[in-house]
Amino acid sequence: MTSFWTGERIRLRGIEPDDWGALMRFATDEERLGDLLHPPRSAEGYRTWAQAQAVAEADGDRFRLVIEDVGTGEAVGVVGSHHADPRAGWFEYGVTIAADHRGRGYAAEAVVVLLRFMFAERRYHKCGARIFAHNEASLALHRRLGFVEEGRLRDHVFLAGGYRDLVLMGILADEFAALHSPSERPPR
Repeated sequence: MTSFWTGERIRLRGIEPDDWGALMRFATDEERLGDLLHPPRSAEGYRTWAQAQAVAEADGDRFRLVIEDVGTGEAVGVVGSHHADPRAGWFEYGVTIAADHRGRGYAAEAVVVLLRFMFAERRYHKCGARIFAHNEASLALHRRLGFVEEGRLRDHVFLAGGYRDLVLMGILADEFAALHSPSERPPR
């Protein structure tokens, strides 16, 4: 039997100490995309953070997983739940794919695996995602996966010298189940 966490192209796994270089590269890619702007972190800072993540206890239903290409074993991104309210039945998640691996279906497959876990195994009712309005590729991905725009926070984030809209998207467990059967390949 194949692991629940393994898809056709990807495998989701915990962060290992040796992932620090890939995690540093992902952060640089996100800055270039215009989605994140944080003060620079040293290579040692990434090494220390990856080491801590590799041995950290789970924080409820908040976690980060590396997206690994099953063919090459290369870390191509990160996906995880960063807010979770089990009592209310909702969670938010995020996904990052390395710039040189975008457009290959890694994000779609990783998100479907994550949502299957959170909806079917953890029994959440709703998933939310916050996406910068200028990130057309991410908005299109979420629409293909079945997310709907639930709102827009105008000029909500100051980033790279200007205010940006933030789009709130969501999908309910039953909407997800109607679109994504357990054996179906995710949309690219």
